[in-house]
Amino acid sequence: MRGIPFAKGHGTENDFVVVPDPDGELDLGARLVTALCDRRAGVGGDGVLRVVRTVHVPEVADQAGAAEWCMDYRNADGSVAQMCGNGVRVFARYLVDAGLAGPGDLAVATRGGTKRVRFEDDGTVTVDMGAAELPERLARVEVSAAGRRWPALGVLMPNPHAVAQVEDLAHAGALREAPVVGPEGSYPEGVNVEFVVDRGPAHVALRVHERGVGETRSCGTGAAAVLVAARRRAGLGPQDDERRSWRIDVPGGRLQGTERADGHVDLRGPAVLVARGELDPEWVAAHR
Repeated sequence: MRGIPFAKGHGTENDFVVVPDPDGELDLGARLVTALCDRRAGVGGDGVLRVVRTVHVPEVADQAGAAEWCMDYRNADGSVAQMCGNGVRVFARYLVDAGLAGPGDLAVATRGGTKRVRFEDDGTVTVDMGAAELPERLARVEVSAAGRRWPALGVLMPNPHAVAQVEDLAHAGALREAPVVGPEGSYPEGVNVEFVVDRGPAHVALRVHERGVGETRSCGTGAAAVLVAARRRAGLGPQDDERRSWRIDVPGGRLQGTERADGHVDLRGPAVLVARGELDPEWVAAHR
């Protein structure tokens, strides 16, 4: 039996196993995804990026006219997510590196809509993350962790986020368990929780606990949600030109976010491929 090819990459140390499956032939079930992401018995990663032609993914097949390739993203626990802001940069880097797309601007289909990706001269990658939604029902949620409690703002990017402003990032504790977010039922599909501190004018730092993963070194949709929350906290909306671009420090590095006048958020950061290999077919078969 032939081995199954894979690559390993990261964006600000949010890391992924990239699995090419152009014609949608691979059965990428939750058990296999969990095994791949295991950091001791598998390849290791915060999630899996399946590289598949959009026409072969029924949920996004209507995007095939705009984007040839779909980023089929799975969290480390095997659950499906709408989008991954760091993952889409790594995904685009893989497409170019593998000769599946040319450098420059390209489109990527996701369950959160078609994302436009641009390769910058300095090697970084910029993604149009789309516009945030701030539902009124999530305007006054509350986050609890490590015996402390904070008010938070709910932001859909389109992944669900609860953004809490804190005095010290250490106050969130070890984040081995998911923070409690209330009122109960506010996020029926789970939530990513960001803890944010100010570092200076238009400069914030964050920690994040991602649903289906745990605390990660970075979260792209979380960084975009934090940018929007920071601007709203400063009384700024999409039409306000003041402090459009922000530096966003994450444990794995730095991202730059810009809220445009149309409400879309451009997120810029690194995308690195570190290895290629083959998965042993017998190991894959044992984890289906």
